[in-house]
Amino acid sequence: MDPRDTAVLLPPPPAAPADAGFFDCAEESAHYAFSVQLLLTQYAELVPWQAEGVAELGSGDARAIGHVVRAVPGLRVHGTDISPTSVERARQTIAGLGVTDRYDVELGDFFTWADSPAGRDVSTVIANPPYIPAPDGDIRMPELWGGWYGNDLVLRLLKSGFDHLLVALPSYSDPAATLATAGDLGYRVANYLAMGLEFGAYSREPKVARHIAALTADGHGWAGDDSYVVAVALLTRSPELRRDRATELLRALQLSV
Repeated sequence: MDPRDTAVLLPPPPAAPADAGFFDCAEESAHYAFSVQLLLTQYAELVPWQAEGVAELGSGDARAIGHVVRAVPGLRVHGTDISPTSVERARQTIAGLGVTDRYDVELGDFFTWADSPAGRDVSTVIANPPYIPAPDGDIRMPELWGGWYGNDLVLRLLKSGFDHLLVALPSYSDPAATLATAGDLGYRVANYLAMGLEFGAYSREPKVARHIAALTADGHGWAGDDSYVVAVALLTRSPELRRDRATELLRALQLSV
């Protein structure tokens, strides 16, 4: 493998208006891609992705995970996205990276696919789900709305029955409640990578910023004056995991435990 071909070295995003139906944050995408690559390879004996492949909730334009697939021999990913425009762009990205034999994206609802025979054959899911918390979806980019607390999609994913989840968890979207639900469902935190980020255009929207401030003041997460933390964590129900890092993860997200 060419040492330059790592998931963290993402090409610049295509020129497009911020509200053209695509979310893009270079720092977060690079962090997510590198974290997925590192955690999958580090825990290859625990997570059976080499035998089963991996499912992806919300592929977007596929740039981040496309680079992971190219960098990790043997990794196969089946992505699902509800946006026809995103699926079209994802397929162009995948073709450009030369990984069409190991990465495909279909148009449709992930949870419908998860209930199909194909979905039941896979035990590992990767996702950077929408996590902007707001009172309702009437925000700058509605596709990024994650519900009142911002964790609606990840809670639904936890309850969908997969044994291994690689998910992004932001500090201001009630991660303590998310991890409590995960624990109740038999998941433990194998490991994680955390990174501090500045508020972007969507978090700074006045309606959203006020809601985040209220949530964090009530103890449902953490945010600084203009910053927050995102961790990409491997949650697993494998009985072979010897150590649960849930408490360490909450501390990394700046929460008191």
